[in-house]
Amino acid sequence: MNYFRELKVWQKAIELVTETYLKTQVFPKDELYGLTSQIRRSAVSISSNIAEGCGRKTNKYFSNFLGVSLGSAFELETQFIIAKNLNYVNSDDFNYLESEIQHIQNMIIKLQSTL
Repeated sequence: MNYFRELKVWQKAIELVTETYLKTQVFPKDELYGLTSQIRRSAVSISSNIAEGCGRKTNKYFSNFLGVSLGSAFELETQFIIAKNLNYVNSDDFNYLESEIQHIQNMIIKLQSTL
């Protein structure tokens, strides 16, 4: 099950991590150890848990890691809502990020249902 690099959902999650790092570079410096760090950890967690789940021996374990990944995606969505409310992210960037996050959430749910 070492095929995580071939999974479209993992590829999309990696793109989201990159975009997340770029968008959070402009956050206030006093948020570096707060919201910025939390957002980045959540984004990294999505792709990392997909990859780790692929390395497990059974679909049951893979499904569990997909569940953790999905939770991180919902966490990331919530954190970007907070960032938008604080005007750290403009509306266009927020709408794009929210759409990408929700797309990944749906991909995870669909993948999980096939196991």
